[in-house]
Amino acid sequence: MTESHGPLQGIRVIDVTAVVMGPYCTQIMADMGADVIKVEPPEGDITRYVAQGPAPGMNGVFVNVNRGKRSIVLDLRSPEGVSALRALVETADVFIHSMRAKAIARLGFDYESVAAINPRIIYTNCYGYSRRGPDADRPAYDDTIQAECGLPAVQKQLTGDATYVATIMADKVTGLTALYATMMALFHRERTGEGQEVEVSMFETMASFMLVEHANGAMFDPPLGPAVYPRTVAPNRRPYETKDGYVAALIYNDKHWKAFIEAVQPAWITEHSDSFNTLEMRAKQIDTVYGLVAQTMRERTTDEWLTLFAELEIPATPINTLDSLFDSPQLNASGLFETLDTPHGRVRFPGVPTWFSRTPGRVAGYAPELGADTDAVLGELDGLRQPVGE
Repeated sequence: MTESHGPLQGIRVIDVTAVVMGPYCTQIMADMGADVIKVEPPEGDITRYVAQGPAPGMNGVFVNVNRGKRSIVLDLRSPEGVSALRALVETADVFIHSMRAKAIARLGFDYESVAAINPRIIYTNCYGYSRRGPDADRPAYDDTIQAECGLPAVQKQLTGDATYVATIMADKVTGLTALYATMMALFHRERTGEGQEVEVSMFETMASFMLVEHANGAMFDPPLGPAVYPRTVAPNRRPYETKDGYVAALIYNDKHWKAFIEAVQPAWITEHSDSFNTLEMRAKQIDTVYGLVAQTMRERTTDEWLTLFAELEIPATPINTLDSLFDSPQLNASGLFETLDTPHGRVRFPGVPTWFSRTPGRVAGYAPELGADTDAVLGELDGLRQPVGE
């Protein structure tokens, strides 16, 4: 077992999830000190095989979202596997899975069955769709959920093409939602002693996420407008082209706007005084504003704009590549990256983005080989198992 650290030390998590949504949730728990036991079928989590790595089943995606966990192999179609998992449930604080409801019930590990073993447990379901709707049993993946929650539609308004965003947003946002939901249930248990069941679904989570700003006028009865936040879908909302590259800048509030036009386009003070001088005015014709600024931005180099925007305290940045993040002075100074010596060489992890003054988290360790901890974890059961209720 790894050394305890972080605010979740002493919490044991039985992780019966796969791919990214559930593993990302439990990876953060491991970094925050929880003992996360990853239960894998004999063939392993399929994410072990989605990319190349330094060893079979140990690619970068799998290694990153399963770091610091212990892997045990259990065949839940066998009586022995079921018996072992039931024994582990007795010792756990959290049980989290990403199977469909009918599948987990067939195995005998639905909430009622698990709570009968351990009434104090926090039981988190990670589904594609809520069980309370007609789509409960539909399969779900990041691409299909992005489409269903409207992401490609708003991308089309922005770029002219219906595209996915270039990251597995639905998996990761739902993983974070599963984390905070589980932590809230643990907090309730600390106050009352009560365990409970938690449900987190990808579609409902992403619909809520998208509608934070895009619900807009459609929230009201009768509707005051369509469900869209105009600024984010304005076709001219994109990094500004300069003489020699691009700059991302947001000349947003009235202070930013006044500073920008006084320094760059003072004629606009009178030319557009009835159109653009307040945020409310600019919001009503935001794409026109972006278009005018874009024309101006082509007149100077990237470095010239960045220097000026820094002086004016206007948020601006060049466009980074993902590789360049590893060399970011800010990220390195803030300690985001942690380098570990592993059986497959030195690995530089993007680590814990949060900071705690008393219980800091850290990268919990390297990801486990398939089944590497089966004997050790099952061997601990007699010593760890406690009568339910004590």
